[in-house]
Amino acid sequence: MASRFQEASLVTSPSYPNAVAWSSENLIAVASGHLVIILNPALPAGPRGLISIPNAEPYQIGLVRNQDLLTGVLLPSSLKRERHPCVRSLSWSDIGMSPNHGCLLAVCTAEGRVKLYRPPYFDFCAEWIEIVDVSDMLYENLSIMNFGESNNPSTSLSKDQVVQDDHEEDEMISSLRARKRRKTSRDNSNLHEKNFTDRASCSKQDNQAVHNVLQIQVYEQASNGQDCHSLKKCSQEISPEKFSLLAVGSKSGSVSIWKVHAPECYHVERSNVSPIVELTAIIQAHSSWVSTMSWGIVGSDSLHPKVVLVTGSCDGSVKIWMSNKEDLQKPVEVYKSSFFLLKQVVAVNPVPVSTLSFVVSNHYNAMHLAIGKGSGSFEVWKCKISSRKFEQIVSTKAHAQVITGLAWSYDGRCLYSCSQDNYVRNWILCENTISEVPIPANTPGLSSSTDLPDDFLSCLGVALSPGNLAVALVRSFNVELLNPMYQARSQKAAVEFLWNGAQQSGESEDTETITEAILGFSKNEFAYWESNFLWSLKEFKDLNKPLVLWDMIAAMLAFKQSMPEFVELVVTKWLSVSYLGFHADIPMEDLVPKIFECFSAVPSRLLHILNVISRRVMLSELKTEEINRKLQGQRTNNEEEIDLWLKLLEDSEQELRERLIGLSFSAYLIAESSLGSVSPSTWNWRPAGLAQLQQWVEINHNIVHSQLETLSAEVKSSLTRSSNTTETALEEEKCPYCAAPVHFHSPEEAYCQSPQQNKSKSKEIERRDQRHKLERCCVSMQICPPTPLWFCKCCNRMTLELAPETLFALPSFPSDLKSLPESSFSKVASKPFCLFCGILLQRKQPEFLLSASPV
Repeated sequence: MASRFQEASLVTSPSYPNAVAWSSENLIAVASGHLVIILNPALPAGPRGLISIPNAEPYQIGLVRNQDLLTGVLLPSSLKRERHPCVRSLSWSDIGMSPNHGCLLAVCTAEGRVKLYRPPYFDFCAEWIEIVDVSDMLYENLSIMNFGESNNPSTSLSKDQVVQDDHEEDEMISSLRARKRRKTSRDNSNLHEKNFTDRASCSKQDNQAVHNVLQIQVYEQASNGQDCHSLKKCSQEISPEKFSLLAVGSKSGSVSIWKVHAPECYHVERSNVSPIVELTAIIQAHSSWVSTMSWGIVGSDSLHPKVVLVTGSCDGSVKIWMSNKEDLQKPVEVYKSSFFLLKQVVAVNPVPVSTLSFVVSNHYNAMHLAIGKGSGSFEVWKCKISSRKFEQIVSTKAHAQVITGLAWSYDGRCLYSCSQDNYVRNWILCENTISEVPIPANTPGLSSSTDLPDDFLSCLGVALSPGNLAVALVRSFNVELLNPMYQARSQKAAVEFLWNGAQQSGESEDTETITEAILGFSKNEFAYWESNFLWSLKEFKDLNKPLVLWDMIAAMLAFKQSMPEFVELVVTKWLSVSYLGFHADIPMEDLVPKIFECFSAVPSRLLHILNVISRRVMLSELKTEEINRKLQGQRTNNEEEIDLWLKLLEDSEQELRERLIGLSFSAYLIAESSLGSVSPSTWNWRPAGLAQLQQWVEINHNIVHSQLETLSAEVKSSLTRSSNTTETALEEEKCPYCAAPVHFHSPEEAYCQSPQQNKSKSKEIERRDQRHKLERCCVSMQICPPTPLWFCKCCNRMTLELAPETLFALPSFPSDLKSLPESSFSKVASKPFCLFCGILLQRKQPEFLLSASPV
């Protein structure tokens, strides 16, 4: 058994497979009996979020009328309904669907209730906020459709009659969808439109229609080009092409799919803006219960991506459905047939399907599908994307009981399986063969100090971290073996965390990092860690992947405690390969000057990753506030190694700041020159703080790009020509507390000035001590008002204005800022990402409340 590096105890025990899900913003949700427990893996014993599942009254479907009870036709029967609420399935959306740009959580109960929840980012509570009861919406919709029942009592229908009924049903569904969209558009405060909406379709054989499983997939239309000039909107308006798909399976074998658009704008405070929900498809996928589903996107980086949905059923069958991008963009009235059957992978058989894991592997240019079964066996199927030909790789008896979780890692090269028999197994896929390998037993750093009992009964789920370097397992304890006074009350289950960095990748990669075993690690394990570190860092170069580096940072810090030279070796190799294009086997002090010369030629994403590693790993012995002070010139020690990384961090942040200022000046000048030909409404991003940006350029004129000086002069001239603009843009800032003037000296902070001059020296010192210290917005450099602001958990900076999305996609510093096309600035969304770290910004929460930790 592999040793865990941390764990979190649970007060209730899970009851169904796939009981754990790891979000793309680094939160973990556990379906734990009648509760959903949300925790931060960076603080497993810290504050938690909570969703309590209440009792739900059954819908009045199939209710027998009182006058029909004495007809003599009904057979006597006795029915019992399980009234204890329990979570059956849960699924995260991707980031960007919550009003604060976080994730939404969909929860399905054993009673068939499906609800959507958002984080309480401004509510100051642990309980997550219910957005909508999807089942109520389903019931309302299906009531209008008469639950699919025909009004014709005749049981023998001709072919023409069936076609006519189908046509009438299509018209009914189209009318219902149009009615729902109109209702949603009219009333943004209506509870029914603040959600991921989904539904389980009912058939004549199953009017009760309990939801079994649900899955969420976020889909964002690719841009028309690969460079920064064809990005989306550049304001707080979200591109309408981004939406999420929520699939819900039912007892009848049908799968309903709903499309939810992202919010129109993101807020750090209370927001009444709600997404628009549209019915996308109703698929009669199987003839029995839909037991599991999994999403995937084929060709996500191309102009014609395809959405893939894999469904498994209790009848043993597995099917793959697909929808084209063009179909998803069509009006909702034609969505009933948008998903078509691509392949029936497994035919109907007596062994039910318990879980699925589907991944589109860029490494193999193929789709990998793992199918877990109730017998304890699983199958692995592989399909080349080009040929769409499926072939079975393996079918093996992996466990003694039902498989409760499957998870691919490292781009479909590794597979984890867990079962109700409490075993977790690790598999490696090489070409067309799969083989079991030991779970990595060694962990960097110290193991967790929390003592949990080892009397586990079953494992009910497995999930991978966003960087694939950590694994989360959910296990339930054997309550009969626990101490009834203490453990049995508070530790009925636990979430275990294992390192996945020493995982074999299936590739033979030559490394020269470690020549001998150290601290219990073999040469191969060090090589695997190095390879997986570099793989994870390479994956985050993809702009569609949120920058969540917690697992990598935590592993590097653990290694740094006992073996800092290994961490420096990995970081040095990444720097040389990413910035120089080749592995330069030279000391760090010789590498840094070469890195400085490449800053203007590398993508912004690489600068963001470097800043996070510098702050969180290489300068981890310094507090964040101390690092910020040193970056402002307040350095107090002369340690050469620290100064080296501080200089690297300082120059990297300055490069990002200059890119932002260049885009701001260029956007302003282009907007001014296009006032006569472009409608002002199309310019959704107006750069703020132009006066402060100009002052910063003047102060740093000897070190900034020459383009910035030229653009700054043009902006200043343009502002001078416009008297109205001059009064607003060049007006002196004032303290929000005492209205005293505030001068610009630093882009980070400011102090208000005394309103009067005193000759007494003692009074002058007292007056200086009473000045208000003010924070400046790291984007606009304007004084931040005393209201809730966006906060970065890495650099601890506050943000009022959001940086344009174009900045985060820049491949390098633009050679000619004035020649940037208008499409670089118009209708490009401003997402709440940190200018300097690239991670998701959030509202600063008290220590006793849950918040995500991207790093």
